[in-house]
Amino acid sequence: MTADYDKRHSAEVALDFPIEIDGTTYNKLTMRRLKTRDSLKAAEYRGSDAKRGVLLLADLCDVSPDVIEELDDVDFQKLDQQLARFRGGQSAN
Repeated sequence: MTADYDKRHSAEVALDFPIEIDGTTYNKLTMRRLKTRDSLKAAEYRGSDAKRGVLLLADLCDVSPDVIEELDDVDFQKLDQQLARFRGGQSAN
């Protein structure tokens, strides 16, 4: 692992395209660092890699998968990039 990774416990990701789900507006999401149990849970999912990524990001941001699924692709990529920074440059997908 490279020393060039994000060492914070969590990171706030501002959404370029805020969304509203069930009366709640999301302008930003806060992602926590990935734990081994998160990787194990994602590995147990038998569906597509894309759905596995959605479920993982939902867990890390403490939101419903519906929130992640509704994001503009630009914002989804921002979350994926933050996860990669937590991992030291390794992308989730």
